[in-house]
Amino acid sequence: MLGATTIKVFSGTSHPEIAELICKRLGIPLSKAEITRNASGETNLRLMESVREADVYIVNTGAGNGEMSINTALMELCIMIHTCKIASAKRITAVIPSFPYARQDRKDKSRAPISAKLVANMIQRSGCDHIITMDLHASQIQGFFDCPVDNVSTEGLGHLGIC
Repeated sequence: MLGATTIKVFSGTSHPEIAELICKRLGIPLSKAEITRNASGETNLRLMESVREADVYIVNTGAGNGEMSINTALMELCIMIHTCKIASAKRITAVIPSFPYARQDRKDKSRAPISAKLVANMIQRSGCDHIITMDLHASQIQGFFDCPVDNVSTEGLGHLGIC
């Protein structure tokens, strides 16, 4: 089909079941990537399919899962975004249900970092074009980005059993 955009959804390793549920709901297969860690803990990533000219969604939470830290999940997300960017993805959207360092959104003491801004810069510099997140601690975090941010509210979804 001429001009059709291919949608690819990849999952990080923090909570792959979220990406699987999204793909099931969309009726598309979860795209395949091989994510491993070497002996020193560095993340290695290999896309198992082409993303050239595709609309790519990368689902990875900013929450540790007991097996990985928040920092490892964040680095994995940045590596996945960068890999898709250099593999010629048309557009990259990071789906981050739990935004890492969201509670560090302001300077509360002298000589203290605004870590949420640093995270925003890392994600954007990796090559991300759009962010979808849920229930940010403070909506001002959206202003840390120079790309579109959708902050989805989960209020009222508890009765559906998904929050």
